[in-house]
Amino acid sequence: MRFSNKVVIVTGAASGIGRMTAELFHQEGATVVIADLPNSPGQQVVAELKAHHSTPVCFVPTDVTDAAQVKYLVDSTYRDYGHIDVLYSNAGLPMAFTPIEEVTDDYYERVMAVNVRGVFLGSRAVTPYMKQAHRGVILATASTAAVRPRPGLSVYAASKGAVITLVKSLALELAAYGIRVNCVNPVATDTPMLNQFIGEQDIDVGRQKFLDSIPMGRLAEPMDIARAVLFLASDEASLITGVDLNVDGGRCV
Repeated sequence: MRFSNKVVIVTGAASGIGRMTAELFHQEGATVVIADLPNSPGQQVVAELKAHHSTPVCFVPTDVTDAAQVKYLVDSTYRDYGHIDVLYSNAGLPMAFTPIEEVTDDYYERVMAVNVRGVFLGSRAVTPYMKQAHRGVILATASTAAVRPRPGLSVYAASKGAVITLVKSLALELAAYGIRVNCVNPVATDTPMLNQFIGEQDIDVGRQKFLDSIPMGRLAEPMDIARAVLFLASDEASLITGVDLNVDGGRCV
């Protein structure tokens, strides 16, 4: 198994892409720390994973916008397991199609806090431990919206563009310490969050608009993204850093 004896933190891991990725890491032998909001089904995910594999897995309730909570997540993981090999900052907020003049200050602040600050706080907290070990992988979920923006997703696209730039900057900063930093850019992914992107439109019509923009003719599945994340986290990608990998069926070509 590719991740035997590895310790992996996944944020936003109680559902969707995060949950599938946590499950795959666990299947591949990793000790997995599931981080998500206190009212999320994180503990249920832990119970389901424990039913299939004996490798350790735990849930740490975490708001990724809160520096103290993120620090506790990282520090407690290191304290309990002695090392941290992978941080996957996946937690994020979507945006329904909204004209710029209708975007509220509160919504802007919240999207930036979760999508950008969350990645920054996680990276800052885990870096000292990875520097000490002279190895580690930091990953994040960005989006094709950062590469090929859609109308009405201005704030979301900006937040994910910031994630890509942060990832590339950290890749250069941390390369000398043996730490790789990459992100994935999912195209529209078939999770409950997709309906939040569609917003008030007819759901079927909204889904078809997304499908029409993807040359390969299908939405991404959480498994598509999870497999890309596991590849980037693995030793098979040992020379890959500073990459934003499109998992998009040709959308960004």
